[in-house]
Amino acid sequence: MNYQQAINKVYQTVLQGSRLGEAADYIPELARVDADQMGVYLHHNDLSSASAGAWDQNFSIQSVVKVLTLSMAYQKLGSDIWHRVGVEPSGTPFNSLGHLEHEQGVPRNPFSNAGALVVCDVLLDLFDDPRAAMLQMIRESTGNPVIDVNKSIADSEKSEGFRNVALANLIKSLGNIKHDVNELLDLYFDCCSITLNCKDLALLFSFLANQGTCVQTGKALLTPSQTKRINAIMLTCGFYDEAGQFAYKIGLPGKSGVSGAIVAVMPNVFSLAIWSPGLNIKGNSQRGIEFLEGFTNETGQSIF
Repeated sequence: MNYQQAINKVYQTVLQGSRLGEAADYIPELARVDADQMGVYLHHNDLSSASAGAWDQNFSIQSVVKVLTLSMAYQKLGSDIWHRVGVEPSGTPFNSLGHLEHEQGVPRNPFSNAGALVVCDVLLDLFDDPRAAMLQMIRESTGNPVIDVNKSIADSEKSEGFRNVALANLIKSLGNIKHDVNELLDLYFDCCSITLNCKDLALLFSFLANQGTCVQTGKALLTPSQTKRINAIMLTCGFYDEAGQFAYKIGLPGKSGVSGAIVAVMPNVFSLAIWSPGLNIKGNSQRGIEFLEGFTNETGQSIF
């Protein structure tokens, strides 16, 4: 398979289409980003790679980090994590407060904002400094020692994070958040504001394409069984109320973020990162989804 050729062809096709989507405007720092940018990086399990466009341009990871917070909690807690958060698609937007009161504060899945807040609460129990543990794992997996939290973006998110404040307080009132809400929100916003590029992101997610072991370092982050389950939740819940469309069009486990980041995994083969800040009405990268649909059609590779 000539991945570079396939990436070049699909990349050019997507760029030649009409520009769709706008950068997230409810986070001031993200609203300033040029939505016309696009980068792609594929990391194969044989350590080869292919790329196109602005793959080396830094962006904040946003909700893609929810896969990493869940993986860290799952590695430590095992199946006990599912007592605090479910694994069902929500069918609602990423920041919805729906279902929570009826379901006693247990979010339907760990990739909604509500679910990610509960997972961050778990991390505060499991690690003396979960922020430092997260950064250490990311730096080791990517080989990039300068990856860090972008404080300007974190502060920007905190200034407008009213729904997340509401979610955290509602869940705490229902007994499924144990720690101080402000401490929890600081951790959540900081994790979402970690900044990297498409190459870093593809390398970082190589463990989910390799039975739980980071391709770069050889370090096992999850068991093969845990990896299967994380990939399953990515497929069914990684794109909120567009998850069904993503599975239908693309057929790969994946996760999006409102910075325009998308990471997708072909188990046992590759991890693929795309960044394009223009979002569709569901809050997912318009060009990113177009690229992945074209790429899976061009290569004939999906899990189905």
